[in-house]
Amino acid sequence: MATTVLTLVGSLRNGSTNQQLAEATVANAPEGVEVNLYAGIEDIPFYNEDIDVEGQVPAAAVALREAAGAADALLLVSPEYNGTMPAVLKNAIDWLSRPMGAGAVFGKPAAVIGTAYGQFGGVWAQDEARKAVGIAGATVLEDVKLSIPGSLVRFAETHPKDDAEVVGQVSAVLEGIRAAAESN
Repeated sequence: MATTVLTLVGSLRNGSTNQQLAEATVANAPEGVEVNLYAGIEDIPFYNEDIDVEGQVPAAAVALREAAGAADALLLVSPEYNGTMPAVLKNAIDWLSRPMGAGAVFGKPAAVIGTAYGQFGGVWAQDEARKAVGIAGATVLEDVKLSIPGSLVRFAETHPKDDAEVVGQVSAVLEGIRAAAESN
């Protein structure tokens, strides 16, 4: 049976290099790993405890929680906005963290990857995403990382799924996630 990896992309921009990086994980998933790109992250309202009550949880938040609950592991793909992760990704993590101690990602392996224009590939954002998803209850895979710098230049004419180095890197990330999920 395949290890299912729910992938959340923190960029909403059409043509986003982080969306393309997520697509590369789908195209290059090793045998036995199924990567599911989550669609609809932009439809989830900002987390508010007043609406996170039975019978009032917005449908978009319910769908996210169900998708995460059905997955074996989580992969966050984050650009870097002003030195941190985008609000849309943080908001998704907030919804997935509740109820505290029993959220949809509690105990599940989680990894964070990304690409950014700068010379460090968005490592600050990725560190913040690891911190947040870990506090949300996921088991953060600290040694399963991928930060690709210079995204606008590097991927100007080549989709990440067609970049041999990236193909090897995303395959290694997914192997790490699968190993963690199988031992979980």
